[in-house]
Amino acid sequence: MSMQREEKALDAALDAFSQRLNDLKQSIGQTLQKLEAGHEHMSWPSLLDSFALLSGQLNNLLRVLKNEKTPLLRNRVTLPLLLSPERDEQLVRLTEGRVPAFAHDLVPHYLRTKHDPMVEERLQMVESKAASISADAAQKQVTAMNKVVNNLLDTIQQSREDWESESARAQLSQTSSVADTQQLIAAIGTVPQVNKAPSSIKTNIKANIQTHPYK
Repeated sequence: MSMQREEKALDAALDAFSQRLNDLKQSIGQTLQKLEAGHEHMSWPSLLDSFALLSGQLNNLLRVLKNEKTPLLRNRVTLPLLLSPERDEQLVRLTEGRVPAFAHDLVPHYLRTKHDPMVEERLQMVESKAASISADAAQKQVTAMNKVVNNLLDTIQQSREDWESESARAQLSQTSSVADTQQLIAAIGTVPQVNKAPSSIKTNIKANIQTHPYK
């Protein structure tokens, strides 16, 4: 019974792991397609959203691996059941055309449990260099790097605030109409000179002559 429970738990963990990997693979493919095909029309916020999606999916993948119900996969051994140099159509379909045959020369690469020799050599060089640095020197380097990163973050934050302010001002409702203003200017400039209209009231103005009242 315990073996059956372990197998069921392993199958469930592998299914969840495979689903998360497929989601991550699709997101990586979409991001690469954006960068290769539509990089001219791609905006910085859109690229940040793509990387945020990738980061979230990686966290979900790690969450599945660290789950208490997930068996320790490093305690499992993967063994090939059949090796053949001939083309396997089912393998081609499962690997989306990347692996045509599970041949003897491909198994050591696909079932590798260690780093590539070149990668392992470079990793050892980095570890040796890190071990040769004293604790005080390492702390100074960390402090200097943190200062650079913090300055960069402040610059990015300030640029983001400026961009958001400009976007907010651009989205404010316009209180004037350019079309109405141009129409008013055109009307003022094309009005003909208007002569003063003659008055319809006739008045007779007589000189005020002083005369004697008894004459």
